[in-house]
Amino acid sequence: MKRTQFFTALLAAGIAVSACETGKKETRKKQFPSFTAENMDLSTKPGENFYQYANGGWMKQHPLPDDKSRFGSFDMLAEVNRENVKKIINTAAEENAPAGTVSQKIGDFYASGMDTLKIEKEGIAPIKPYLEQIKNISSKKELIQVIGEYHRIQLFPLFYFYSTPDKKNSDMMIAGIYQGGLGLPDRDYYLEEGERAESLRASYINYLTTLYTLSGIDEVEAAKTAQDIMRFETRLAKASNTMLENRDPHKTYNKTNVAGLKDMGKGFPWDAYVAALKIDAPAEINVNQPKFLAEIGAMFNDEDLAMWKDYLKTVLLRETAAYLPSGYVQANFEMYGKALSGQKAMQPRWKTVLNTTSGALGEAVGQLYVKEFFPPEAKTRMETLVKNLQIAFGQRIDQLDWMSAETKVAAKDKLAAMNVKIGYPNKWRDYSELAIKKDAYVLNVLRSNEFEFEFDLAKVGKAVDKDEWHMTPQTVNAYYSPLANEVVFPAAILQPPFFYLDGDDAVNYGAIGVVIGHEMTHGFDDQGRQYSKEGNLQDWWTAEDAEKFNAKTQVLVNQFDNFIVLDDVHANGKLSLGENIADFGGLCISHQALHNAMAGKSEPAKIDGFTAEQRFFLAYSRVWAQNIRDAEILRLTKEDVHSLGKFRVHGPLPNLEAFYQAFAIDATSSLYIAPENRAKIW
Repeated sequence: MKRTQFFTALLAAGIAVSACETGKKETRKKQFPSFTAENMDLSTKPGENFYQYANGGWMKQHPLPDDKSRFGSFDMLAEVNRENVKKIINTAAEENAPAGTVSQKIGDFYASGMDTLKIEKEGIAPIKPYLEQIKNISSKKELIQVIGEYHRIQLFPLFYFYSTPDKKNSDMMIAGIYQGGLGLPDRDYYLEEGERAESLRASYINYLTTLYTLSGIDEVEAAKTAQDIMRFETRLAKASNTMLENRDPHKTYNKTNVAGLKDMGKGFPWDAYVAALKIDAPAEINVNQPKFLAEIGAMFNDEDLAMWKDYLKTVLLRETAAYLPSGYVQANFEMYGKALSGQKAMQPRWKTVLNTTSGALGEAVGQLYVKEFFPPEAKTRMETLVKNLQIAFGQRIDQLDWMSAETKVAAKDKLAAMNVKIGYPNKWRDYSELAIKKDAYVLNVLRSNEFEFEFDLAKVGKAVDKDEWHMTPQTVNAYYSPLANEVVFPAAILQPPFFYLDGDDAVNYGAIGVVIGHEMTHGFDDQGRQYSKEGNLQDWWTAEDAEKFNAKTQVLVNQFDNFIVLDDVHANGKLSLGENIADFGGLCISHQALHNAMAGKSEPAKIDGFTAEQRFFLAYSRVWAQNIRDAEILRLTKEDVHSLGKFRVHGPLPNLEAFYQAFAIDATSSLYIAPENRAKIW
């Protein structure tokens, strides 16, 4: 069936609606117009600062709230979505449902987090048994037992232990080990020099001191312990891979077994650890960072028992602080909200508790969410858009002058094999074994953690469940999985400003269309291209094609390295390369798909004076509109593989000739890049 027939079928289906449905459509259009120039700053020239030109009005209308370090399109939709989830959870809480039902679990989990009087009255009594357990450890044999038990409740001292598809046999699940154990977000926070790095380390030491003092430790001893923990965690940080090293799928593929763990991490009692997890010893385990295991083996012997006990106590308090009395919650915010991200105030309590509840009972909440807020026609239109994007991507591959015929065949095979999931899973999770009680918020969190750990580790040694989702329907996001060769679009992102059910094609292709193309392109970015259509880590490119691809993507690395994000801090083109390739590819593919859809039709009418071609680029830019604090700019530049919103606009657009033509941008404009210097990939 041709693409035009898909659109015809969709329009025909849209005609045969009831008066009630017509009313709903008109309401949606009024509440969420797909395009309006009110979001723009028309005093700015598009060739000088297109981000401001496209989004200045929106940014002015949406000042940054005190409880946010960043507020943009994703965040705005997340706020709307959070209100919807709140309705679901409040309804469940008011039902007084029978014990064991999903409504009872959702309602009691949320209620336990909102009962601040009880939380304050009980203090840290709910975690006292864990503290006593640490206090009573008398040998390293007992120590390893507690480490294993903490992994079962997903506090994860030292490293993460989880299930994962085998990168070279992606139909099978194996165990995985990944570096961890740090209280700061990344190794570089412990090792970098400079005023900001030193300030954040001081804030972290103060945070730990506060946690220890609140738990009853003398202030002098608390301060000394915090310094000891910083030394201990710095040792872990020095043995950790950098974020760039962790982007290499070959460097992070080191499959072994328990016997192999004993060689990689000599000195760490791996048999006892696995036994403490209460699982059968996995036959296959992928170790992402072997040198990290060597260091924890050495530390297990070098560091004395008292140090290890202090570290476990630190992990316990640090990982549960957000669920304890207000002093702990405030200290947690001062560190991770204010110091790291620049937030001025905490979110209202109901939002944080709702997020925790939605995370713990993800698909249970998701099932109710979809029933209430995801119309079937949204999934239908998305399926059509996805098919159109796949066709356009195939056309782009055919047009490439740098890729050999051999690699083009393999690339199109991978594209054709790409699985697409839209809205929600075909089958829902069973939460019947998860016990949610009215005893304590923090205990409900830990019980949920253990439930998730058991669910996760039960997959090891089994075939991959192709129906499983790794985001809940109520999540405002999307993803591509290279190991499954699949793109997934949860229901929550299929709303304005990303997707307009009754909206303008140009806007939908510029917004959700580029999101679709972005995720598809991840299958062919600097990492995803290294996986076959089956999801196996396997080289399917000719050597010459791979060399040409790397040269072409280096253009993006250089362009983004030249962006100054704040003061003298530059963007990291290598760290963000995969996402920048996906943004650029998504734009190229969706723009092609829009033109395919418009072929043979009359030119669409202007809206607020802007053509369909202009609306496409404006809608894309609108997706990345945001206000953001300086501290968050610096944090994200260091930690996030995504570029900042401004550079997701100013990065890819000046590489596209159609962008220049749409807004009459010439060589005198600041954003202009000479044709010979532009990126040309997809």
